Amino acid sequence: MELDVTEERWQAIITNDATYDGQFFYAVKTTGIFCRPSCKSKPPRWGNVRIFQQASEAIREEFRPCKRCKPTGQRLPDQEWVAQITDYIDAHYSEKLTLARLADMCHGSPYHLQRTFKRIKGMTPVEYMQQKRIDKAKQLLVESDKPIAAIAAEAGMSNTPYFITLFKKTTGHTPGEYRQLHGNP
Repeated sequence: MELDVTEERWQAIITNDATYDGQFFYAVKTTGIFCRPSCKSKPPRWGNVRIFQQASEAIREEFRPCKRCKPTGQRLPDQEWVAQITDYIDAHYSEKLTLARLADMCHGSPYHLQRTFKRIKGMTPVEYMQQKRIDKAKQLLVESDKPIAAIAAEAGMSNTPYFITLFKKTTGHTPGEYRQLHGNP
């Protein structure tokens, strides 16, 4: 049964009050994760919180258990955690993402995130994000006549010279050469 976000529950969440553990669980709509009130993760915004009496209710609503506070008492498998992070990067690659922000959003430490992601995916989260950005840039280069700087910005890289350098390192071509080779002169 979903409960109201009362001032008392809100205070329990933002103060990480362990005395409320077992009384309710909170889910964060923007991350798709649910936690115990005592979770040490960054406090969510009030409007993004849903309160559940049981962890099973949050799961039924398709929220995933937090890797940090383990609200179900079970550890989230590493593959599932990396898939969650990958999904987040896929949806937010054009934003300014750091390892610390990813770890915070997915409720883990930056060190553990870096190590686990690389073990599962064969690349670091930053390398994955860069590949995602380059793939988006390649698509835009072929499908549009936007200037290179606009494509770089849309792909999440506001520093155009760095974008061009990374693009050439990754593809073997400058963005302009890539556009010519793939049919959009």
